[in-house]
Amino acid sequence: MGAPLALEARGLRKTYGGLFGPGQPALTGLDLAVGRGEAFGLIGPNGAGKTTFIKILLGIARASSGSVKLLGGDPEDVAVRRRVGYLPERLHLPHAWTPPAFLASVARLKGVDAPPAALSDLLGRVGLANDAGRKIGGFSKGMRQRLGLAAALLGTPDLLVLDEPTDGIDPLGRMEVRRILLDELARGATLFLNSHLLAETERVCGRVAVLSAGRVLREGRLEDLCRSGSLYRVRFAGGADAGAVAEAGFTPGREEGLWRCEAETPGRLNEALDRARRAGALILEVAPEEKDLEEVLQEAVRGALAEEKAA
Repeated sequence: MGAPLALEARGLRKTYGGLFGPGQPALTGLDLAVGRGEAFGLIGPNGAGKTTFIKILLGIARASSGSVKLLGGDPEDVAVRRRVGYLPERLHLPHAWTPPAFLASVARLKGVDAPPAALSDLLGRVGLANDAGRKIGGFSKGMRQRLGLAAALLGTPDLLVLDEPTDGIDPLGRMEVRRILLDELARGATLFLNSHLLAETERVCGRVAVLSAGRVLREGRLEDLCRSGSLYRVRFAGGADAGAVAEAGFTPGREEGLWRCEAETPGRLNEALDRARRAGALILEVAPEEKDLEEVLQEAVRGALAEEKAA
């Protein structure tokens, strides 16, 4: 028996419309599984089906076919949904309410015991302690996101589903949100993150799936997806003869002293390093070159488009 899953989708399909025509497919046979206690990121271009999947996952929308399980149960089961914290992409908040009143209302809906002191602590945790007496209508977009995150954290959920959690939040605020998410992960919660801010996804998530046109193109550990294979990053000490280093088989990188080397085997890499050393270069660093998530996403989508054209 495998490890317990926080969510599992099998053959998930969703088509919108279709009353007088074929309809618009949003999901086209999506398969995805996320283990409990891990941080998982879902990335993809606009219209890929990410938000549709989240809505089905939470019982907000129904799939046309396929199956989905949430924390081992039915997404529409109230007992299951109480164990989930959700921050939607488009957050609608009551303008005339204060943050404590809003959180108290959410706590009642979820059946969570949340005394005023607990709500105050939660507002402090998301950086809104000094704004507890203000009306939500005067909040900036970033402040609204913080309040939405506080609502998602109510009741210490087993699963946090966060759709663009740092949208509208400044860089320092993103660091604070990241710290909160990592604290939740350390407590044992599962994080399911959908964000266009790929750098934030890289900093939080251990596994990632690339979604495009309603299907998963790539999925796996972040380090595996970002590994470039035969490309290495090498840093030489200052004073190295650039011409000699280039003749040894290296191409200049983006930073001063940083070079790249294409080597199919460790032996070939060491041969190039030996040539550079014989030319007087001093090696400070050697490491596999890694792609960032933006490159992974672009490669996956381009590959899928090329397959469609070839078919």
